[in-house]
Amino acid sequence: MSSRPPESVRALRGQAASLTGNPFLAEGCLQHIADALILIEDGRIAAVGDFSESAHRIPAGTEIVAYENALILPGLIDTHVHYPQLQMIASYGEQLLAWLEKYTFPAELQFADRAHAERVAKLFFREILGAGTTTAMVYCTVHPGSVEAFFAESERFNTRMIAGKVLMDRNAPAALLDTAQRGYDESKALIARWHGHGRQHYAVTPRFAPSCTQAQLEAAGTLLKEHENLFLQTHLCENTDEIAWVRELFPERNSYLDVYAQAGLVGPRSVLGHAIHVSEEDFCTCHATGAAIAHCPTSNGFLGSGLFQLFDALDPRRPVRVGLGTDVGAGTTLSLLKTLGDAYKVAALRGTKLDGTKALWLATLGGAEALRLDDRIGRIAPGYDADLCVLDLAASPLLGFRTGTCTSIEELLFVLQTLGDHRTVRATWVAGEPVYDNRRAGDPLRYPEAAA
Repeated sequence: MSSRPPESVRALRGQAASLTGNPFLAEGCLQHIADALILIEDGRIAAVGDFSESAHRIPAGTEIVAYENALILPGLIDTHVHYPQLQMIASYGEQLLAWLEKYTFPAELQFADRAHAERVAKLFFREILGAGTTTAMVYCTVHPGSVEAFFAESERFNTRMIAGKVLMDRNAPAALLDTAQRGYDESKALIARWHGHGRQHYAVTPRFAPSCTQAQLEAAGTLLKEHENLFLQTHLCENTDEIAWVRELFPERNSYLDVYAQAGLVGPRSVLGHAIHVSEEDFCTCHATGAAIAHCPTSNGFLGSGLFQLFDALDPRRPVRVGLGTDVGAGTTLSLLKTLGDAYKVAALRGTKLDGTKALWLATLGGAEALRLDDRIGRIAPGYDADLCVLDLAASPLLGFRTGTCTSIEELLFVLQTLGDHRTVRATWVAGEPVYDNRRAGDPLRYPEAAA
């Protein structure tokens, strides 16, 4: 490494924590270095180790970025969020189906205007990067321009994102409906344009079974067969009235999940949002197929949808892949730290306890595993993308006082899970570039130098 020019190498120093495996299934997965050196080369992590033992590896002339009284984590991963719903977050008083009619569909109609989509996409990236999120699985709207606006902004930041055009051919306002054929054609064109382009990935996105005819679900399945490594995102068993509606619309199917399975939509890169009211058979199907679930605690609580069975999903006898989702706009925050605070409460109400180590897994490596990207994101380890989140342990007087009393990394993680929010994020690194720094003069957010 010493032969490389200094400008291609970055060196970070500070306390760091990462996971090597799933703490729901095994002990000893937490890796903690009190004074770490993280060397970054060409956007990837080249080496990680104790600073005193690794400092000799820093090339001459390389500036060391030191984070004091901080904790460096892998970039946070959001497995379920709707970027077009920023303008309806904190809307009052409805459950899922009425929520869609009263708030969601009117908001999404505005995305026929490409300029509007671009404005919201810029705000979305400003908010998530300021909250330490570096990868997300994102719903756009039925409009192809909403997808173009999203991926274009992601490309400017060089973030690793997964997104797709929503497919809906019934049970929504006429201006938000496509057809099975048009949804297929528009999705195929977007896949050709964006899937595998830099760090961008495409997700085939039927909104949920009630908004799709059988023909459209089958067209979505055809897209998955025709293209390698595509993702699939949709909603499952979020609300009891929704489940009853699915039974009416698909009486020939054994379950809500079976509606998707029969169309070829349940597989290793499928991420099913919510899955609150699922059966043991559904968990077994997800385990057998490799499909993942996005746990969305703030949304589930805000809409009164129910309490997700997190520890049941991760039963070691047939574990299901699970990530964390903010699910804005029904979700109440884009901060995954705050979302973890709600995940603890949901687990407690179900008689279980979500400790700081398990919470860190949900927001990092667990999300990466759910997205089948755990070979490149979700850890601080050599060869992984240098997507990092740096937390300020004294972001507020109370937080500084409380973290100062912690006697272990496990306790520190739990305090951050409980008290942390977007203000706690000191810096966010994307592919080795500090795109967000809350101590930077002027605007704390900036595009990487290569995109400037």
